[in-house]
This record gives sequence, structure tokens and C-alpha cells, in this order.
Amino acid sequence: MPLYQAKAELFRTLGHPVRIRVLELLQDGPRPVRDLLAEIEVEASGLSQQLAVLRRAGLVTSARDGSSVVYELSTPAVADLLAAGRRILGAVLTDREGLLVQLQAEPQGR
Repeated sequence: MPLYQAKAELFRTLGHPVRIRVLELLQDGPRPVRDLLAEIEVEASGLSQQLAVLRRAGLVTSARDGSSVVYELSTPAVADLLAAGRRILGAVLTDREGLLVQLQAEPQGR
């Protein structure tokens, strides 16, 4: 598989709001499924499905702790990626806001 295709798969994996929220919550450290479920408004089966996708992609790891399953980020680089996404989103939205201000300030017809 070419590297660009692998990157596209990674970004496709990140293309779901529940998966992003799970990764955000795991930035603070390992969490059992019950804690994730309490924080995310989704059915248990839906969360389980999204955790499986993240696990298959290698973004999270899981371990049993008694009767609980605990998830954590597989590498701190996942948190770095989320932070980069936040910075990019902030820059894009700032640029759009700046363009909107410029557009409103310009006389019509330009």
C-alpha cells in the first residue's frame, strides 16, 4: 500500500465524531469503557463499534483490568495529531473570519 493511501485511511478513521471524542478523552490517560460511555452520548454497542475501528487502526490499545476494559492512546503522537487539527481548524476559521470582515468592509461592486 502506498504511503499516501495509508495516510488517507488514517484520516478516514478520524472522520467520525465519536472517534474524535474518544481520542480527546483518552488524551488525559487510560479510561475504562464505562467512563467513556458516561462522557459520550452514544449507545454502548455504538461505542464498542467505534472503539474497535480505532483499535484496528492502531490509534488505541485496550487491556483488561478485572471486569473492565481500559483503553488508551497507542502513542502520544495521536494527541499531537489532534492538537495539530485544532490549530489548523483555528487558522482556517480565522482566515475565513478575516475574509468575511474584508468582504463586508469593501464597497459593493468590487
